[in-house]
Amino acid sequence: MAESFDPARLSADKAARYAEVAEEIAAVLEGEPDRVARMATVSSMLASAFDHFYWAGFYVVDPAKGNELVVGPYQGTLGCLRIAFGRGVCGAAAESGETQIVQDVDAFAGHIACDSRSKSEIVVPVRDGAGKLIAVFDVDAITPGAFDRTDARGLERILTRTFAGLD
Repeated sequence: MAESFDPARLSADKAARYAEVAEEIAAVLEGEPDRVARMATVSSMLASAFDHFYWAGFYVVDPAKGNELVVGPYQGTLGCLRIAFGRGVCGAAAESGETQIVQDVDAFAGHIACDSRSKSEIVVPVRDGAGKLIAVFDVDAITPGAFDRTDARGLERILTRTFAGLD
């Protein structure tokens, strides 16, 4: 249950921590079909589990526009409200369908500074059971170089497990 989630009891090893958080998230969300509830829970639990996650949340594909993201459930400071596909790191992930790891956001052409304290970022595309892009999951850190392939693999596994079974 969410009430018993204690990030202090998680492993210090990053890969092991992702695996442990994945199990915790799966247990909390078992039987929950609502996509927004799932997004809110994932954002909350991941933000609690990793100290370097300064901003963690979802930008959801706006079904009325199709090529624009709108802010969804998140933890952190004020986020951008809307991001066009192809714009910034989130838009690049949405357009390419590939996870984006940016070690220095100031060096990323077209970076959108929703919060000037953000120095590095990872954005993972989120797909439903039919393989349709439904959102991107965005994590910012206030330190450069905060994310690597371990983060990408851990987040990709959690997001696939959490959303691929939903249509």
